[in-house]
Amino acid sequence: MADTQTVETEPDKKQRSVRVVLLALMITMMLAMLDNMIVGTAMPTIVGELGGLEHLSWVVTAYTLATAAATPLWGKLGDMYGRKGVFMTSIVLFLIGSALSGMAQDMGQLIGFRAVQGLGAGGLMVGVMAIIGDLIPPRERGKYQGMMAGVMALAMIGGPLVGGTITDNWGWRWSFYINLPLGVVALGLISVVLHLPAKRAQARIDYLGAALLTVGITSIVLVTTWGGTEYAWTSARIMELIGIGVAALVGFVFWQTKAAEPVLPLHIFRSRNFTLMSIIGFITGFVMFGATLFLPLYQQSVQGASATNSGLLLLPMLGAMLVTSMVAGRVTTNSGRYYVFPVVGSVLMVVGLYLLSTMDTGTSRLTSGIFMAVVGLGMGCLMQITMLVAQNSVEMKDMGVASSSTTLFRTLGSSFGVAIMGALFNHRVQDTMAERGGELGSKVTEQSAQLDAKSLEKLPDAVREAYQYAVSAGTHSAFLLGSIVAVVALVAAVFVKEVPLKGAGPQKSADDAAPAPLVEV
Repeated sequence: MADTQTVETEPDKKQRSVRVVLLALMITMMLAMLDNMIVGTAMPTIVGELGGLEHLSWVVTAYTLATAAATPLWGKLGDMYGRKGVFMTSIVLFLIGSALSGMAQDMGQLIGFRAVQGLGAGGLMVGVMAIIGDLIPPRERGKYQGMMAGVMALAMIGGPLVGGTITDNWGWRWSFYINLPLGVVALGLISVVLHLPAKRAQARIDYLGAALLTVGITSIVLVTTWGGTEYAWTSARIMELIGIGVAALVGFVFWQTKAAEPVLPLHIFRSRNFTLMSIIGFITGFVMFGATLFLPLYQQSVQGASATNSGLLLLPMLGAMLVTSMVAGRVTTNSGRYYVFPVVGSVLMVVGLYLLSTMDTGTSRLTSGIFMAVVGLGMGCLMQITMLVAQNSVEMKDMGVASSSTTLFRTLGSSFGVAIMGALFNHRVQDTMAERGGELGSKVTEQSAQLDAKSLEKLPDAVREAYQYAVSAGTHSAFLLGSIVAVVALVAAVFVKEVPLKGAGPQKSADDAAPAPLVEV
């Protein structure tokens, strides 16, 4: 009888253990997503204390560059040497960077320590996705999509609010120190509960491939960051970076065909679904981060919303994304079918972005909220499904590189989205201000096409109205471009082949059998 009770309670214990691990993973995911949101709010205070205004952008750029460059490496290291140890190392590195950033005494130190933090951050999201891929069969993974979407929405809404509260009450250094207790909790839970098989790869790390990929990614991110702002798009510096980036990536692709243990095995792109999900992930990143940049700007400048609650302005989009993600996850889990979600999600994204492009100075908050909700519904169908299908398209031994590649494409998409939509927005605003605001209008936007609330209040009424018109014209161009780019995601989604999710059917072959949750109880 005792044996029977042990058998009966074993699944419940395993389920509880999986939930504890997932809690730790969600905390880590929160750290990865929340950091830039919190730090962005604290930046004016940081500059006021440390100085170095001319290097301000590097506080964000150093972190972004390091994160993008490190992302594929963490995924490959996890595949080679075991997921748990590599993931915990990335958390420790992130926490060291956070502590050092909080102790920085000048802008140079802060930029360097942010790069260290970014190196660790590159492994956080990848580790979360890859470990979930190890623990939970794809058929069951949809249940947890709502959790991941919820963490994302919470970070985007709460980040600016938390950042402002921390900075006002405890000082800007706590914007970094706040990571430490959360990270320690996550480390403790993972250390005690998560037990994945140890691995020891015989092959050496592909250092040349890692170096070529790092140079290529760094060049791309710098081009998208500096182009049209620090340097003209046609300047010698931008051309040099483009040349270096293209040469490094071509060399990287060639070397990956020769390396014994490539950083990014090219054979994973032979899977049509994996390649299509990479494209859709890139477009989703392009659209999402462009939208989150320009929507608050439009609502503050044109609709007169408060900058303090800028995160709340995105609630219609993020709330819709959360609800749809949960529904998509539940349907995928119950039916094992997912083809409809990339297609419907892409259609909604195209339509929603086009609707956002129609906003003008007379658009009400209710109307813009509805338009945002349409975009959110589309992104909710895409955000987690792309990772789910990508992981389902590769063998277990490539789970890490599949997760890191999908994350990397989304990151690069966000860099391109912010850069290209931003350049189009700035150009349109400055042209419209020169046309409608006269000489004063041109001077107002000479340094930047984005004005803060205080600068806006000081403008004469005619110039302020011209600026509001210019911002609505700029957002029209940016969102219209986003709508056109999103068509590419729709085309890619149409060609997705619905391959049964591993663990989806009552009859499973040995190859397709779902991995048992590797959690020690």
